[in-house]
Amino acid sequence: MRPDLAPLLVDAFGQTVYMVLITLVVGGFFGLVIGLGLYLTRPGNLLANRGVFAVLNLAVNVVRPVPFLIFLVALGPVTRAVVGTTIGIEAFTFAMCVMASFVFARLVEQNLVSIDPGVIEAARAMGATPLRIVRTVVVPEALSPLILGYTFLFVGVLDMSAIAGYLGAGGLGDFAIQYGYRQYDWAVTAVVVVIIVVIVQLVQWLGNTLAKRALRR
Repeated sequence: MRPDLAPLLVDAFGQTVYMVLITLVVGGFFGLVIGLGLYLTRPGNLLANRGVFAVLNLAVNVVRPVPFLIFLVALGPVTRAVVGTTIGIEAFTFAMCVMASFVFARLVEQNLVSIDPGVIEAARAMGATPLRIVRTVVVPEALSPLILGYTFLFVGVLDMSAIAGYLGAGGLGDFAIQYGYRQYDWAVTAVVVVIIVVIVQLVQWLGNTLAKRALRR
């Protein structure tokens, strides 16, 4: 790779880190909230409510299957209303946060429904409130798979940032397209691929380690 591209690569790396971190924090939080809502309002569960469950379930089913490239375009009016524009790193980060919230919500719900119902019933029989059951039983019991789910979300968010970069959000995806693909400099593309693979491997290792520790508590 040409030495003069090094500063641009550093800037692109910083833009990717910005998009991914903001999305993980915001999308992870709202995904956890929506996922808990899906789990708790399921028929027969702690806060069973068919209406709320149906709305949340429909929202997740509508958003999650849409390819991110199409989702970026479809969400344009909402993005403009919230961010004030449909281009730039902030606009694309907003769309990534929305998509990540619904993707992670389904992961959270699927992990929580695998909890042994007997544990929940035992806590209810002891008079614990729903909030206390969530805090002391549900989340701790599902902590290990939730960490792995969050690791999976990270990889998905990194993919989203590359797609957003292709549309002008900046970051490693944009750098690889502009200076690698369009200028036939395959060394640039190779460097970006190596960086992304190393990042994913590190995060996967960290996620596996934390999940094992949570499982052995």
